[in-house]
Amino acid sequence: MVVWMRTCSRILTLTSCNTLFTRSIFILVDKQSPSCLCKGLRVLNLPVPFFPKRPMSMYQGKVSSSQDNGTVCVIDMRSDTVTKPTPAMRRAMAEAEVGDDVYGEDPTVNALQQKASELFGMEAALFVPTGTMGNFCSIMAHCWERGSEMLLGDCAHIFIYEQGGSAQLGGIHPRTIRNKPDGTFDLGEVESKIRTSDPHLPITRLICVENTQNICGGRVLPLSFLKELRSLADRHKLAIHMDGARLMNAAVALNVPPRGILQYCDSVSMCLSKGLGAPVGSVIGGKKDFIERCVRLRKVLGGGMRQSGVLAAAGLLAITDGVARLHQDHDNARTIAEGIHSLDPSVLQIDLSTVQSNIIVFHLVSHSVTPDQFCEMLNTYDPSDKLDENIRVPMYPMDVGSGIRCVTHHHITADDAKLVLKKFRVVVDKVAAMAGKSAENQAT
Repeated sequence: MVVWMRTCSRILTLTSCNTLFTRSIFILVDKQSPSCLCKGLRVLNLPVPFFPKRPMSMYQGKVSSSQDNGTVCVIDMRSDTVTKPTPAMRRAMAEAEVGDDVYGEDPTVNALQQKASELFGMEAALFVPTGTMGNFCSIMAHCWERGSEMLLGDCAHIFIYEQGGSAQLGGIHPRTIRNKPDGTFDLGEVESKIRTSDPHLPITRLICVENTQNICGGRVLPLSFLKELRSLADRHKLAIHMDGARLMNAAVALNVPPRGILQYCDSVSMCLSKGLGAPVGSVIGGKKDFIERCVRLRKVLGGGMRQSGVLAAAGLLAITDGVARLHQDHDNARTIAEGIHSLDPSVLQIDLSTVQSNIIVFHLVSHSVTPDQFCEMLNTYDPSDKLDENIRVPMYPMDVGSGIRCVTHHHITADDAKLVLKKFRVVVDKVAAMAGKSAENQAT
């Protein structure tokens, strides 16, 4: 007898057969996908388990690559993190001049850091492997004393998607402020939550903002809000850190240089591997003594890399060539959003005023399918669609709220945007027909 148990993404087997046989099954499970496992079990004439589908998440799942009919056209809108380096980036990486960056001797990393500090209008910058590390190093550098507190939005990426690292590893207490739909805060709420000398309470040291605000739909923080927040922070001697994963999208949307945004912040962490298209990395910016602390923190977190100029070379192109074409991503997002807005409002609804950068969030109002099912329909080939191409458009429901998010990036062209809308029309018509049929059944 074989007993099947699902644990995370693996299948474990308990069997009365001999140990050697059991080991062979474990090897099969560890190295193959569930579909390959099922094929192997059929060959062995063993029962095939049922694999229930889990709800999709923005940070889980893979794009289907099976070809049911002819050429598959996959327009991947899960995130701008799916971008691959351009041919120019690959050449620059192959030819990069390198040294030991832990000794500060990698000329390409140094060039990237110098270029980034000028872009930010800050004294210094530091290349780190990931955005999460960039944010964590920055928070720790500001909250040097263990038990300090930071204020941040309840929809912040730092709060929701970075595993609570500031508390888990840094001993920093996060206290949330309600994000308004536009990504800003009520400044009165911010001020009411600042804590100082009471020995029962943590001491507030830092305010974190996110620009563009991901969960709020890629909203761009107004400069007027940042200016008022800076004034509040100065009154209470607090630092401001910006999670600027998509800082350059915000700068393009506002038509201002990044330094025009960051003049109100003490530090920033900007991602190179989202819309800017580099394969790896983020850059932290701030004052020299702040960056010196971040260097120490990067090292203890395992982020001190050696000949990392190979990666920084792509980053240098990202903050020049990558920035120059971000407006195309915004234009394509607007085209798709307007197309969604024109579809049956009994199925989908979208507020066009929320589409300010390369992120689109729309809402499924029909109860005929769930958001997961709707996304699966967008990413599935159906011969009844009668489309010229087998179009698949992967995207995921938001983990927070009721929206479905899709993101444009440099692999999505204006022609791709038209194909996306073709697929949307077909799927929306299907859902509307399902709703109509359900209504007829209820009437009879």
